[in-house]
Amino acid sequence: MRGGWTYIMANRRFGMTYVGVTADLAARVWQHRRDSGSAYCRKYGIRTLVLAEKHDDIESAIRREKALKAWRAEWKHQLIADANPEWRDLFDDIV
Repeated sequence: MRGGWTYIMANRRFGMTYVGVTADLAARVWQHRRDSGSAYCRKYGIRTLVLAEKHDDIESAIRREKALKAWRAEWKHQLIADANPEWRDLFDDIV
């Protein structure tokens, strides 16, 4: 069975965020960067990968995505700040 990823992208530090799930993180982030990933990301200029969580299976990644999407923005910002204090772009770490 194939694993999955839950990820958060942002347009700036403590800015707009997008929570997603995928089996191929590098390809999905590349789509967002090319403005073909989602209309929401395109609208708000969300292109920076700031958090990525690996899961053993896609079902657990989907459950995590749904939970994160229900979180308040402040909670997501704190999760990112705890894991990635500089809000640095993690894309180069995954390709």
